Amino acid sequence: MFPGGGQPNMQQLLQQAQKMQQDLQLAQEELANTEVDGQAGGGLVKATVTGSGELRALVIDPKAVDPEDTETLADLIVAAVQAANQNAQTLQQQKLGPLAQGLGGGGIPGLPF
Repeated sequence: MFPGGGQPNMQQLLQQAQKMQQDLQLAQEELANTEVDGQAGGGLVKATVTGSGELRALVIDPKAVDPEDTETLADLIVAAVQAANQNAQTLQQQKLGPLAQGLGGGGIPGLPF
């Protein structure tokens, strides 16, 4: 299993694990501070979420507001937030994917991949 049949250097393994944990924590903090957008209705509704999926802003163009048809506006809002969250998931995979593979490729419990 190990080159030369010897035992792994436990200190080295611990240092590698500690570095991966630090890298993961930094990447998660970076995601929490990075904002991504999503939109619907040709830009009538725009949602901004953090890379970790927290809704930060919602912009609704007055043209999207029809008091007689609130269902369409609600659908546009949902679609914009879903688009923003999809962009956040893509960002998560870009930032955290390589770290997850460094930990064995099986993903990390508690993360969405």
